[in-house]
Amino acid sequence: MEILDILGRRWSPRCFDDKAVEQEKLQNMMEAARLAPSAMNEQPWYYFIGRKDDETYRKIFSTLVEFNQLWAIQAPLLMMACGRTKYVSRDNSDNRYWDYDVGQSVAYLTLQATYEGLFCHQMGGFDTDKTAELFHLPEEVAPIVVIAVGYMGNPETLPDFLRTMENGPKTRKSLESFIFGSDFGIPYQF
Repeated sequence: MEILDILGRRWSPRCFDDKAVEQEKLQNMMEAARLAPSAMNEQPWYYFIGRKDDETYRKIFSTLVEFNQLWAIQAPLLMMACGRTKYVSRDNSDNRYWDYDVGQSVAYLTLQATYEGLFCHQMGGFDTDKTAELFHLPEEVAPIVVIAVGYMGNPETLPDFLRTMENGPKTRKSLESFIFGSDFGIPYQF
């Protein structure tokens, strides 16, 4: 099948080079994130950006589960994406699409990063309560994902068990396993 080359190049490594992410590339990533579609054009996303050795980086890093800390410490950039759970345009009512919209924004950011020659590894393994406290998030803003960003590093810098994961096969489900036609489990016929 013919798909955009950038989609095939995107993957989530655990090894990063210590080279800093250039400001222009970071701005391009954030512009891509800004342009993502959202319900009612609410754009409910917020991002925190930490560069290696700054306070924001240390705060984000401290929220990660131990497994993610083992490898994420190599990344020159840690980001956290949050979302506003209430509509601004609708009397502060619940926005049931906020996390979907933040996910789209992160996907746009990730594809732009890939275009820029960077790699992103998104993580759900972090303490959301600690994050909300450390960053003084308002009640209607929820953290959703932490993202390690940087250039590809050398897998040899990882502990043995992580190196095995890094160098192992990258598999995806077949189309028939998740695309259905007339009923659940009945594959769509292309």
